[in-house]
Amino acid sequence: MLNIGIVGVGQFGQNHARIMSQSKLINLVGLYDKKPKRAKEIGEKHNIKVFSDYQSLLDKCDAMVIVVNTISHYELAKSALLKKRHVFLEKPITEELAQAKELIEIAALNDLRLQVGHIERFNPVILEISSLIKDPIFIEVHRIAPFSARGTDVPVVHELMIHDLDFILAFIDSKVKHISASGSKVMTKSIDIANARIEFENGAVANVTASRISLKRSRQARIFQKDAYFSLDFQEKSVRIVTKSKKLYKVYPKILAGKFDDINQEDVVDIREVKASSDGKDALTMELEAFFQAIEAGSNPLVDGVAGYNALEVAQKIVEKINT
Repeated sequence: MLNIGIVGVGQFGQNHARIMSQSKLINLVGLYDKKPKRAKEIGEKHNIKVFSDYQSLLDKCDAMVIVVNTISHYELAKSALLKKRHVFLEKPITEELAQAKELIEIAALNDLRLQVGHIERFNPVILEISSLIKDPIFIEVHRIAPFSARGTDVPVVHELMIHDLDFILAFIDSKVKHISASGSKVMTKSIDIANARIEFENGAVANVTASRISLKRSRQARIFQKDAYFSLDFQEKSVRIVTKSKKLYKVYPKILAGKFDDINQEDVVDIREVKASSDGKDALTMELEAFFQAIEAGSNPLVDGVAGYNALEVAQKIVEKINT
């Protein structure tokens, strides 16, 4: 059984600790947090051993789950990888692309699994439609949330939008051709609201908006391709799938002739609404289990270091466009 350690049990990290403390797939060796009081609180709550320093925990583990501020990602992950420990690293992978590249190279050199926490890839609604998405033409995503102090150490592009950049890059199999973007600082010293238009070499386009200064929380996406349209609600874990009706061939001559009076919507499209099922597991549980299973199988994680690098690269370009 894998021996796993967790570093960072703050507002988000405590969820990782809770899930791993209940997992039957691993042995949770212990946790470390730079705030001893917080470490003690979470350790007692979930019956997890608390370590007083990172290296002591690292020595007893096969893999580390790192859930700390982005500024510390590189140092902690590099230390673990050099000790030949597998690493799960929350998003964004690192602050700088050069740091991410180095981590990827160390992991590859030592045949280690490096997974990045782009949790939306494990959202049941994404898993529900991933096999149906073929060569998207246009993707539009809105991810907005009320203000919270958590995550404001980085621009909203790196905090929220990067989730959508990751799954867009996973679905559109083409290089980025051009990016245009706008945004603004409102509540913090970094970008709090941003919009980007990403054009790809194959002609596909993605329009992405993220805000952490909204009055409500909403995470929605629309994906268009030649034979279908998908309307996703990440929060509700539901998707509306619109495809060409089997009756379309019957009314197509009328459409070509401009005779629309006696054509109904069901003659043109089939609409199917699906509530995605996750068998009682949330996205974070599935994400962590995927990491453990990748280690056991010696396989590449679904969201590996390269995926983390690619999302960060586009995020950096968006921020540069906004700042200039």
